[in-house]
Amino acid sequence: MQRTFIKDLKGKIGETVLIKGWVDSRRDHGKLIFLDIRDGWEKVQAVVPPGEMTETAHGLRDEWTVAITALVKQRPEKMVNVKEANGTLELEVQSLEVITKAHELPFVKDTELNLDTYLDYLPLTLRTKRGRDITRVQATIIEAYRASLRNQGFTEFQSPVLVGGDAEGGAAAFSVNYYYDQKAYLATSPQFYKQIMVGAVERAFTTTKVFRGEKHATPRHLSEVTQLDFEMGFVQSHLEPMAVLEQTIKDTVRTVVERHGKVLKEFSVEAPLLPDKFPIFTLTQAQEIIEREFGGKAVGELDMEPEHERQICEWAKKEHNTDFVFITAFPTAKRAFYTYEEPSEAPFSRGFDLLFRGLEINSGAQRIHDYDSLVAKIQSRGMNPELFAYYLQAFKYGMPPHGGSSTGLERFTALMLGLHNIRETTHFPRDLNRIDFLLSKNA
Repeated sequence: MQRTFIKDLKGKIGETVLIKGWVDSRRDHGKLIFLDIRDGWEKVQAVVPPGEMTETAHGLRDEWTVAITALVKQRPEKMVNVKEANGTLELEVQSLEVITKAHELPFVKDTELNLDTYLDYLPLTLRTKRGRDITRVQATIIEAYRASLRNQGFTEFQSPVLVGGDAEGGAAAFSVNYYYDQKAYLATSPQFYKQIMVGAVERAFTTTKVFRGEKHATPRHLSEVTQLDFEMGFVQSHLEPMAVLEQTIKDTVRTVVERHGKVLKEFSVEAPLLPDKFPIFTLTQAQEIIEREFGGKAVGELDMEPEHERQICEWAKKEHNTDFVFITAFPTAKRAFYTYEEPSEAPFSRGFDLLFRGLEINSGAQRIHDYDSLVAKIQSRGMNPELFAYYLQAFKYGMPPHGGSSTGLERFTALMLGLHNIRETTHFPRDLNRIDFLLSKNA
């Protein structure tokens, strides 16, 4: 018999099916044994009647894998549970086969765990409903991001993870032993490569891993993250990539809300507020609002402090009914060397950040496209243009004005679900203290 996935059982009432999955729980009620069986999609209740299967069913434990042949039936009306995906039906088991046995879990499943326990047992905690929900929401974010950009004329490419140098010109990069006694590095950004791809396809995007060696130990930083990046050519200013980003974020949020509205409720978070247009403030304007509304000192700072990000988002939600805010016009000296500065706007750049629910999730800019200007900027930062020769080829032989942005997948996911630590949104987090296992007993 061909296997039926549990998510497809609603269309099989009255039929005999074969399902395979994990024992999520077992409950004994007199002579009847109730099993909750879970596969990779959903869960269903199965009833084992008295008889030759009783002994096998009594021996089942959580996470054992089984194959069950059963009749799909409507539940008795008094047993219907509308809160469950399959709460209106149940399986009457006809045959039961144990595929693999499992040891007893080291924690109580589907109860709230502290973060260290959650991370220590990730191969198991990823199986919990919470872990599966986070995984599926994040998968939808990536899928919707890709779909939106494709609809806007972008072509996806695969950015390399092993690179010859550091695209950020100063970020702590992990070095790797390469051929012929040479050093390579784990990419800190796909920036150079997506700019190069503008010369090939004009509008390019990538979803890629990047690595940062800074010794952060905060709830918002990791050493390995996934970036959702795009770059586009022939722009007039940074406002064009901002408009593309806004459309992409709106498309992504709407898709998540449509597919996972029930999950958002279970995580006790509301759907993000999406205004007709995301408000745009210069850094100075945002700082003035913060000082006026919240007090303290903000004006004159070269970037936004975490508390200031939270405050401007709180104010914008109240005044503009939005969970998203653009901040522009950061001092050029504080942005990456390839960030464009219009001479009449100096000393401010055409860079921008997108804040979501009090946290920066995206950074972008219009880029320098003129070869001589870019070489001069590299030199002004105390770097050697010869080390960027591969990248500079694209500019030496004709590049249009261009710009783009980079969104952190883990931060985006965490804020969609109201999670306070992005490690929960990372299937296998790497940070200062952990790479599968704790790096030290004192960590």
